Amino acid sequence: MTAQTENLKGKRILLGVTGGIAAYKVADLASKLTAAGAVLKTIMTGSAQKLVAAKTFEAVTGQPVYTDMWCDPEDSRINHIQLADWADVVTVAPATANILAKMACGFCDDLLSATLCVCWEKPILLAPGMNTRMWNNPATQKNVEILKQRKIRLVGPAVGRLACGTEGLGRMAEPSEILAALQDLLK
Repeated sequence: MTAQTENLKGKRILLGVTGGIAAYKVADLASKLTAAGAVLKTIMTGSAQKLVAAKTFEAVTGQPVYTDMWCDPEDSRINHIQLADWADVVTVAPATANILAKMACGFCDDLLSATLCVCWEKPILLAPGMNTRMWNNPATQKNVEILKQRKIRLVGPAVGRLACGTEGLGRMAEPSEILAALQDLLK
């Protein structure tokens, strides 16, 4: 741990992982946060699980990964409330156009969106990642405007090579940039 990451030690961070191709980079972010002394719990959407295995995040964080709104029948916790109570901050990476729209409109059809849209009252950091056309779409920009009005912070997106092979605005910020933005948010 460095002096730069000192304010992450002991922080309880909820990490939301959605179904953008940049989800593979988020495992590196989880590893960096854990190395900095943060305690992470991860929520993965169904689409994220098609890109990266939940076991990846369990391995780098040493914590279980939450993938479903519906608890194990032997577990009486209500996960979206319990996770919101537990964490100090949430970051979503990549924040796809889908999760931005859900958050802006209050749709709660999975564990991550239910936690963010109706249970969360603490700082939120979003790291958007999507194709340039998706990012520039008027609906996405309107959703981003709504989220910013609610004091939700964004890091990125950046200009760079996208999964479709084109260059443009929409690339998710690098894990080191997200980590720095989290540090700043927690000051």
